[in-house]
Amino acid sequence: MASQKDKSFFHPSLHSGKQCAICGKKSIMVQRLVKLRGKYNPTTKKRKYPNLQWVKLPSGKRVLACTKCIKALSKRK
Repeated sequence: MASQKDKSFFHPSLHSGKQCAICGKKSIMVQRLVKLRGKYNPTTKKRKYPNLQWVKLPSGKRVLACTKCIKALSKRK
């Protein structure tokens, strides 16, 4: 039986590589509709990822953050 400590270690939001460490923004599924001769054709779904960059926080820790959060951090200084 796993303890509470083990469950938090495998929590996906804590260890996701494609998620902002500050705001938690992650990928979304989008579907582009193409209209041809008055009808919408079925198109494939596509996953869009946030623009994540490595940034050094004032505490000295390096994290992946979205560009919106990086811009907000620069304005706070």
